[in-house]
Amino acid sequence: QVQLVESGGGLVQAGGSLRLSCTASGLTFRPKTMGWFRQAPGKQREFAAHIGWSDERTYYADSLKGRFTISRDNAKNTVYLQMDSLKPEDTAVYYCAVARRFGDYTTEQGYSYWGQGTQVTVSS
Repeated sequence: QVQLVESGGGLVQAGGSLRLSCTASGLTFRPKTMGWFRQAPGKQREFAAHIGWSDERTYYADSLKGRFTISRDNAKNTVYLQMDSLKPEDTAVYYCAVARRFGDYTTEQGYSYWGQGTQVTVSS
């Protein structure tokens, strides 16, 4: 079975950086894309970024462009999210996800498998 394990979350001061990692195991198919979402306290989960598995095309939520960078290492089945210039409003649980089929990768419905999430807390 497919498992996604996120790591790299933690507590950081505003203006700092964190790099999240997500490693997939049990893949018996070639993913279409891998993505990151986040869910702040009391809010719905929202799209952050995704990256194509084969072509490395990236896409970001408008509010995160220029501060967040998604990348991947196919040999390690791992996707990364480099987060710079962090703000308190970036505080959230960050989830990675794998898309098995074509779809809208900016929505939760575009993904088939999800990790358990990693907490990111940005202090002011």
